[in-house]
Amino acid sequence: MDGSETLQVDAGARTTAVIDLFCGAGGLAYGLKTAGLTVKAGVDLDPSCKYPLETNTGAAFACRDVADLKPADIRAWFGDADVRVLAGCAPCQPFSTYSQSRKSIDERWTLLKHFQRLAIATKPEIVTMENVPGLASQDIWKRFIAALRRAKYHVTWKEVACDEYQVPQSRRRLVLLASLLGPIELRQSDSALKMTVKQAIGDLPPLAAGETCPDDPLHASAGLLEVNLKRIRASTPGGTWRDWPEDLRAACHRKNTGKTYPSVYGRMEWDKPAPTMTTQCYGFGNGRFGHPEQDRAISLREAAIIQSFPKDYSFLAEGEVVTFDRLGTLIGNAVPPKLGEAIGLSILSHIEGLRTGAGAYEGQLDLR
Repeated sequence: MDGSETLQVDAGARTTAVIDLFCGAGGLAYGLKTAGLTVKAGVDLDPSCKYPLETNTGAAFACRDVADLKPADIRAWFGDADVRVLAGCAPCQPFSTYSQSRKSIDERWTLLKHFQRLAIATKPEIVTMENVPGLASQDIWKRFIAALRRAKYHVTWKEVACDEYQVPQSRRRLVLLASLLGPIELRQSDSALKMTVKQAIGDLPPLAAGETCPDDPLHASAGLLEVNLKRIRASTPGGTWRDWPEDLRAACHRKNTGKTYPSVYGRMEWDKPAPTMTTQCYGFGNGRFGHPEQDRAISLREAAIIQSFPKDYSFLAEGEVVTFDRLGTLIGNAVPPKLGEAIGLSILSHIEGLRTGAGAYEGQLDLR
């Protein structure tokens, strides 16, 4: 396949080691761990990622700039594992927090180049990346794929709908899998398993705007001004600000330009997936982030659950202050753990098939 070669997998091969670059709060790492892989380390510039990554995955956290990492660092974290996996979600959005620290918009792909540099230098058996779908149309992506193939990797990638992998939101992502061991691909999920907003968060205790659940500091809803309380009370699930009386409409809505933003100030619908979670998903005016029936925006915990984090996922140490912008960033930027689990199960099926001689597994994933 494009000059790649198939290597032999030792029949006794058992140990795996994952290094997660740009690990964030640990969404990808947690998913890979849940699938059965061993996550050794996660790397991120944001020190806020240390507690959730280490607490929920058991991996070591390195507060480092990936641009400064050496191949020797990666090799040391991998140790002597039989199958090494380099994973990550290089922030490639032109306006991501990580990319804004770069001097020029032309340098926004720098982090992907460093991911490529480390992959080619260390030659892990498997490379996986999750990213924004728009990346696939960029020249940097084509060069990345070409570099992997020159290094003898079998490479596949595709755009996926996350709601087909038990992530209850309409999020689309680009997933790449590459292997030195043989052909590999992301396995299909059973689309009949799609979750709705009600299935995801319908059993959480009710809250008022500005209230925090006494049993879970992350089940906290941002406060609303009186005018926004009136607006959300006038909102219907799946509706828009056009449903409001004229006196509740913002000045920008009365302009022609405002007519192009029907999804702001919207309520979610119980019987459908949620919209894509963003770093501002705790704000009623930032998208369709209103609770389906309670007069408030979704809580931080609800946003995390919609991202497919388990309900007991720990983002903060006990007694640490909850701040919406900080937690919103960690949650909104995360790789959905259920998508990470699907990637991990696909990797393990690939390894098992090669070790036993059974070939690629053709069945659907069980993500229950």
